Amino acid sequence: MNPLPNDAWFTEVFDSHASAFSLKVSEKLLDVQSPYQHLEVYATETYGNLMVLDGCVMLTDRDNFLYHEMIAHPALFTHQDPKRVVIIGGGDCGTLKEVLRHPGVEHVTQIDIDEEVTKAAERFFPSLVESNDDPRAELLFADGVKWVDDAPGESIDVLIIDSTDPVGPAEGLFKTDFLKRCHRILKNGGVMVQQSESPLYHSGSIIRELRHDMREAGFNSVATLPFPQPVYPSGWWSVTLAGKETDVNHFREDAAADHDMPLQYYTRDAHRGALVLPPFMRNALA
Repeated sequence: MNPLPNDAWFTEVFDSHASAFSLKVSEKLLDVQSPYQHLEVYATETYGNLMVLDGCVMLTDRDNFLYHEMIAHPALFTHQDPKRVVIIGGGDCGTLKEVLRHPGVEHVTQIDIDEEVTKAAERFFPSLVESNDDPRAELLFADGVKWVDDAPGESIDVLIIDSTDPVGPAEGLFKTDFLKRCHRILKNGGVMVQQSESPLYHSGSIIRELRHDMREAGFNSVATLPFPQPVYPSGWWSVTLAGKETDVNHFREDAAADHDMPLQYYTRDAHRGALVLPPFMRNALA
């Protein structure tokens, strides 16, 4: 533990958009250089614990539910009967927790290259790892791209790419060739979802390119769903779904309304609303 001065702040600067985000911090709880990235955990005054990778905010206690619910539940309610789910990345285990809320899911494999992220979550974000002992969960610490290469064809119902920004270890997860390999291992009717950065900053670049590459990879439908995320660049984030012989612009609305999961953000109406993009996004993605 490393107490910090009373006026200490953690700040992430977004040079490409001349903006920044800051949280007042009281203590540095962890500072680890893994073989893959620099991992830090801070105690903040108003957002609980904060995880940082290579200087970029990954999650906080206060608002991580927004991201984890929106990367998991839209995809699972879009698939007609998800039983086998794979998560690439997601080492903090928050997405795994959300997926395992679905009783029909029979097996979830999570593959993250950096075990230090999961160790940090176990120490400092215990609510995120509370489902890790579920018998349906399998945690692997390996290269997700290689895992996809080795997986049998048409063997997965839902594939979740819970990656960091498209740099460093996660860069390969945004490439067309990787998306083609993802398409190969999904069953017909399968759904893929990938975090896709800020609608305000990246609609005309990363998001547009990802949607194009998903179609080039063989997916017949795509849908980008924006949602609030205060600690990420611009305070607004997105996930993009892609369907293999299925339309990801429609979902099981009755099931999304009738579940008894204790969710904090995702609802049937939130899902409906996120599918209706604002005009500036529609124009940028055209």
